[in-house]
Amino acid sequence: MALKLTASFFLQADVVKIGRELLGKMLFTHIGRGPVCGGIIVETEAYGGARDRASHAYGNRRTRRTEVMFHGGGVAYVYLCYGIHSLFNIITNKEGIPDAVLIRAIQPVHGIEVMLKRRRKVRRDCSLGAGPGALSQALGIGLKHNGISVSGDVIWLEQGIRIRPSQIASGPRIGVQYAGADAQRPWRFWIRGSEWISRPIKAKPCMAVH
Repeated sequence: MALKLTASFFLQADVVKIGRELLGKMLFTHIGRGPVCGGIIVETEAYGGARDRASHAYGNRRTRRTEVMFHGGGVAYVYLCYGIHSLFNIITNKEGIPDAVLIRAIQPVHGIEVMLKRRRKVRRDCSLGAGPGALSQALGIGLKHNGISVSGDVIWLEQGIRIRPSQIASGPRIGVQYAGADAQRPWRFWIRGSEWISRPIKAKPCMAVH
């Protein structure tokens, strides 16, 4: 097993830097008695907490749902979008600063058969872990994992493949049109040329994207 990322990685102050550095890392889950499932992170979105209108915690808004965002970096923030899709985020920065990175897509590598079953698919294709809802479903992540460490034995990250700066593309985040000027921040990152990233779609914005 490669070296796990520890909380110190997520305690860095620059959430945008973390969003970029997570590309190429391996994300794993071990849910119940099933096998380990996981893949290479190929797409992320950074959210700047209190200063970012696209964040659930904009203006240091503390609610029952957002309270976990004020924990120290290295824990999961999982919430429902449209009341259906569980979206998986990792809290960053020190305690009291509600920054987070949404993991948008992985290239599935381990536990493919289980991921296919969870996604009700018969074959591995580029949509298996593409999009934050599909990713969580494939990896078995749900609301019960809200607040747990992402350096533990249920959800964890490891060093994966090295991604050069020239391989990283960036652009506006998806589904945050309500955030005004902040919607244009180029804080969505993906591995250039990857077939496994999500695709922007014309749909009503998901009001639960932080």
